[in-house]
Amino acid sequence: MQEIINKINSCQNSASLEQIRVEIFGKKGILNEGFAKLKSLNGDAKKELATSLNKQRDEFTALIEAKKSELEKLEIDAKMKKSAVDVTLFNEPVACGALHPVMQTMDKIIEYFISQNFSLETGPLIEDDFHNFEALNLPKYHPARAMQDTFYLNNKKLLRTHTSPVQIRKMLSSKPPIRMIAPGAVFRRDFDVTHTPMFHQIEGLVVEEGDGVSFANLKSMLENFLKYMFGDVKVRFRPSFFPFTEPSAEVDISCIFCHGEGCRVCKQTTWLEVLGCGVVDPNVFKAVGYENVSGYAFGLGIERFAMLLKQVPDLRSLFEGDLRLLEQFKNDNF
Repeated sequence: MQEIINKINSCQNSASLEQIRVEIFGKKGILNEGFAKLKSLNGDAKKELATSLNKQRDEFTALIEAKKSELEKLEIDAKMKKSAVDVTLFNEPVACGALHPVMQTMDKIIEYFISQNFSLETGPLIEDDFHNFEALNLPKYHPARAMQDTFYLNNKKLLRTHTSPVQIRKMLSSKPPIRMIAPGAVFRRDFDVTHTPMFHQIEGLVVEEGDGVSFANLKSMLENFLKYMFGDVKVRFRPSFFPFTEPSAEVDISCIFCHGEGCRVCKQTTWLEVLGCGVVDPNVFKAVGYENVSGYAFGLGIERFAMLLKQVPDLRSLFEGDLRLLEQFKNDNF
């Protein structure tokens, strides 16, 4: 009996204690073997052995329960010690978030125009045909509508294809002078390396009474803006077509990657197209009830600017949420 007591007391874990318990109380255990001998005894001998076996059973049960409690406490203490956290120690630096490259670029553009006394205007993402097309000199069946790749909705509404409807809403609700920009998301049915179904634009509008606003004003303003965004670059204006401006122009900057040497980004032309602009077409003013006014408008894709500033080759990667890409820009300061 003393040998078994010593084995119980020397157990180091619950598994070995369970093994001893089986040796004592199991079907082939010590106590069962003792109780089996009672069948061959009579009288006082049987009574004496039964009393002894019951006493041993009670002692072993008490010893095992006490040892089990002791081992469980030790195991819990060991587990807690292993998983303990010293709150007085400094933790490893926690990775911090940052603005998305597109939002960084948008903020920088907005800051510039706010500093030039432009107001910030917004409008609905779901538009009607009048504000998105007709008021912008794009009547029904106009061939230029095909340029927009529009998402039409069932209720004769549509997802706006540009932020120009904000300009129409502003002119319908206000009188000149107007000096505004309209940033926001726009939608077109397009998806490739340089296009996504949803992207962001900033469009600007300046309107004054009389004929005080000219293309020369537009040219000066955009040249200063592009130098602010890209540094000491050359700027050129190429004749183009937009239904809502006349005359219209595409604006290019000298390639910021090859600096005139020719490269893959500029397709060996040494120029990068960045935005469109023009003098507001009289039909647009007529649609909003303006008379004897002049103005200019311009528009740019924010993702295009972000791709150039951040040197991102595929527009789609800006929307895939890959942290390996986005973490590269978290410490950027324009």
